[in-house]
This record gives sequence, structure tokens and C-alpha cells, in this order.
Amino acid sequence: MIQNDRLYTLQFWLLAISHALFGASFSMIIPELPAYLTTLGGGEYKGLIIALFTLTAGISRPFSGKLTDTIGRMPVMIFGTLVCVVCSLFYPILTSVAGFLLLRFFHGFSTGFKPTASTAYVADIVPINRRGEAMGIMGVAMNTGASIAPPFGSWLAMEYSLDIMFYVSSGFALVSILILMNLKETLKEKQPFKVELLKISKSDILDPSAIAPAIVTLAVYLNLGVMLTIVPDHSVYLGIENKGLFLMSLTAFSLLSRFFAGKISDRFGRVLIIKVSIISLALSLIWMGYANSAFSLLASSGAIGFSVGIAAPAIFAWTIDRSEENRRGRAMATVYIALEVGIGAGAILSAWIYNNDYSNFGIAFFITAFLTILGYFYLQFVLVTTKE
Repeated sequence: MIQNDRLYTLQFWLLAISHALFGASFSMIIPELPAYLTTLGGGEYKGLIIALFTLTAGISRPFSGKLTDTIGRMPVMIFGTLVCVVCSLFYPILTSVAGFLLLRFFHGFSTGFKPTASTAYVADIVPINRRGEAMGIMGVAMNTGASIAPPFGSWLAMEYSLDIMFYVSSGFALVSILILMNLKETLKEKQPFKVELLKISKSDILDPSAIAPAIVTLAVYLNLGVMLTIVPDHSVYLGIENKGLFLMSLTAFSLLSRFFAGKISDRFGRVLIIKVSIISLALSLIWMGYANSAFSLLASSGAIGFSVGIAAPAIFAWTIDRSEENRRGRAMATVYIALEVGIGAGAILSAWIYNNDYSNFGIAFFITAFLTILGYFYLQFVLVTTKE
């Protein structure tokens, strides 16, 4: 493990830039995918666009967590980003519904590997008392890429073609890898890769120290699956031509709150900040459910993003705080599994409720708000029983 007194080192900034490009790569294509799948003849499978992606990401988390703690942070980060390079190149080639869904399945390995190792890497190189701040800034990096890229991707699709959009997505991921190759490994006792490392035990899937943060993460991230699945359609219904704008608002305001949220959690405690964010998120989801104009949809998207941006760095820092040093990768993998389950469940649930009927849009968000607030009551239980 490498620890410096300074937070903003060259290693930190290089990782942040790589993280931004990684976020841009997989997020820039998302707003165009529902309409693209419809043109392929698979409109009824819209819920699987996000669900398949998150399914693979969730399945791969125990492996990425264990490999992060054994073979090293760097190989896992590079592999995850390489998946983005390859999958984006294949979207223009596999143009059947089955081929598209297969690619969405494999594309999920990217977020199953890269963020797990990146979070462990950050924990290795930053001061303990600035861990929340570091998680917040790394979230800013990811969200910078994720907020700028979707409208850019939609613009490429409108002005040039979907194929060009996919190729640019692949190029972003490739540059991310080139930056990663300039970083030093931080795991002190590395092992060479061997097949036996892919054998997963129960504790590799669910690290006991991360159970409480994982449950809260599940409640918080349900909204993202809902947003990514049904808001693109509703954007068009409300006259927003560029379907990436809602996602830009979501991630831009998430970026804004991450600038200070992690630092505040370092000072006032993780649990308090997470509780406040959950209440804010539930209210924002209700606002989205009533959105009946372009302005209200974009504004409520921003409010949702702002709330998630408060929660995420605090949850990740809380996870690291509770974990053993030699199991950071596994602990983060547990939380990311919950994140993927939340996104995937939100996608499937909202697609089922929405059913391509605009009158059902509000119902999907009201139900999501109810499920999200359950995380607050669970957190109250954890606070009482563990005195955190």
C-alpha cells in the first residue's frame, strides 16, 4: 500500500482522468440505445438494455473484488476498460436483436471490474482522514465524463451516424487504458494469475463488513435503472430532441454535490450524510413523477443526481472504513453488486410498470420513491444497533 500525506498527487489525477474517459465511454451511447433497439425490432426488450449490463456487472463483482486483492489493482482496471473498447467496436457489426442483447451482457463486465479496482486503488494512495473527499473527487471525475458524453453521443448519432458514436466510445476507452499504463501498482503482495483464483467462496461474494452499506446502496441506486430505461422515451414525449440532456443534467448535478459531499462526510460522519441524501432523493423522485414539461424533467433529473452525488462518496468511504485492509476489493465488490442489482431491478420494474404507456410514467417514480425511503428506515435500524 502507498500512502502519501497529500491527496492530489499525480497518481490521483491520472486515475481521475482515466476514470472520466471510462465513464464517457459506456455512458455516451445509453440515451440512443432504446430507440436503436426498437429499430432492430426489439422494442419490447428495452428493460434488458440496462438489466443485462448490470446483471453481468453484478455477477463479475466477486471475481473482480478477489482479483483486485490478489493479482493487483492495475490488471483489473485495464481489463474492465478493455471490455469497453471491444464491445463498442462490435455494436455496428452485431445488428440483430440477439446480437445487441449479447453485447449488452458482455459490456457489463466493464463496470464489474474497473470501478471495483479503482476504488481500492484510491483507498491505497490517499490519507485516511481524507478518504471521503477522495471518493467524492473520483466520483466527480466519473460524472464529468458521464455528464458531457451522452449529449455528445446523441449529437454524433444525429449529425453523423450511430456507428460513429460507437467508434468514438471505443476510442475514449482506449485512451483511458493508455493513461492507466502510466500508473504504478499499489498492492504490495501480488500473486500471478491462476485459474484457482476464480474459485469464489461465500465471503468473496458478500463481505460481512459491507452488508449494511450494500443494503443502503441498493435502495439508493434503484432510481438509476428507472431513469435510464424510461426517461429517454419521456424526453421525446415532452419535446426534448436530444435524449442525452436529461442524463447530462443528472450527472452534472451529481458532479456538483460530490465536490463537497465526501468532505462533509469526513467531518460529520457517513451515516448522517447518507440519511439526508436518501430523504432528498425520495422527494426528487416524486418531483420527477410529476414532470410534465421539458424544464421540470431536466430540473428533477438534476435534483436526483444531486442527491445521489451526496450519498455515493459517503457510502463508499463508509464501506472502506468498515473493511479490513486486505479485503478492500471484496468489500467494494459487495457494495457494487448491490449497486448493479439496484439498477437492474429498477430497469426491469420500471419497464414493466411503464409498458410504453406515458400515463404510467409517474407511477414508476412514485413506487421508486417509496422503495428508496425504505433505505432510510434500514439505516435508522443500523444506527441504533451498531451505534454508528
